[in-house]
Amino acid sequence: MRNLPVKFVATIVCLAAMGVAPFAVAEVDRSQVDQTPLKSVKVVEAFPKLQWPDEATGADEGKPQELRPIVVTGAGDGSNRLFIATQPGRIHVIENDPNAEEMKTFLDVTDRLHYKAPAENEEGFLGFAFHPKFKENGEFFVYYTNDYKTEKDRKSIISRFRVSKDDPNKADLASEEIIMEIPQPYWNHNGGTLVFGPDGYLYVGMGDGGSGRDPHGNGQNLNTLLGKILRIDVDHKDPGLNYAIPKDNPFVGRQDARGENWAYGIRNVWRMAFDRETGTLWAADVGQDLWEEIDLIEKGGNYGWNLREGSYKFGDNGSEPRADLIEPVWDYHHDLGKSITGGNVYRGKKVPELEGAYLYGELTTGQVYALWYDEATKQVTANRLVLKKGTPIFTFGEDDDGETYFSTQEGGIYKFESQ
Repeated sequence: MRNLPVKFVATIVCLAAMGVAPFAVAEVDRSQVDQTPLKSVKVVEAFPKLQWPDEATGADEGKPQELRPIVVTGAGDGSNRLFIATQPGRIHVIENDPNAEEMKTFLDVTDRLHYKAPAENEEGFLGFAFHPKFKENGEFFVYYTNDYKTEKDRKSIISRFRVSKDDPNKADLASEEIIMEIPQPYWNHNGGTLVFGPDGYLYVGMGDGGSGRDPHGNGQNLNTLLGKILRIDVDHKDPGLNYAIPKDNPFVGRQDARGENWAYGIRNVWRMAFDRETGTLWAADVGQDLWEEIDLIEKGGNYGWNLREGSYKFGDNGSEPRADLIEPVWDYHHDLGKSITGGNVYRGKKVPELEGAYLYGELTTGQVYALWYDEATKQVTANRLVLKKGTPIFTFGEDDDGETYFSTQEGGIYKFESQ
């Protein structure tokens, strides 16, 4: 494996109450970062007896299809269940037991979305999150591409559903309430991560709208929701909206900005997660030409796209490092992989060797890494290979106990164990 570039730029972020203050930038020598393989941890199949239902594999119609599990999560309700959502449009539920064999279909919205693989494989069902008070209110939220007939009608849909009153393992299909409709100019770069923060608000990862190189300049345009991290209040409604905009969002009240925007300069975050101990929001932003990156998302932060790709100037109109642009905490060249899959900071109990590590993977190589970051010094201390070679890594997720799982394109669900 080729070595990563010798140096990278780490950013110390200081944000004023309104707007963004200058960012202090420190150059760090990567030769001081531990990059030795982590041999004390292994990857194992989480549910070796589990069988996907025929409706998910296409066996019921004799038309095999890729499973593409894109969300793995617990419900946070103490039920010891694990929910697995797939890009074609289904959420499945299993008992969180290594001996689990049965997989039930919790939600099926395949008839409500547009999914056309492999030609246009960045649409479909892309995000799913349980309300923090799901045990009390039965609410969960999904992100999918609408079933458009013409390209001008293409939209990303964020909806609220509720669980069935009669069966905790079934969603109420009739309960759908559309929260947001966001027009999309192209079929790719839809983002799609939904995650609730420690503050109870819903954070949404929005791609730049697609095509390539951000042709509409959405990343740097605060007056659009594309190329952003959004932050909305789903428990209240502002006039004319099915949600409310938190008053402390950084761009509230500005004529040249959407109040929903929390951070910008994003290309296509594929996945983001809050550290359940520190509250830090981690995001992996998929690169364009040469660099994949990992960011720590801050209020009002500008992450540089399409002026910067990773820690580097992008394109003829790109920018050298600037005080108002936040650099990634880590990036890697396309010699190593061409599509990052973001994970989460490990806070489980079963694999102490991973405590505090941000786990992430690669779609193209199937590799998995553990990265340690010192929030006090703002420096990465280690980036260690956990899985040398595998199949395409689609997503990471946590159960209610903080144990981490990841999925592969063909439907494998894996977890970590001490050697």
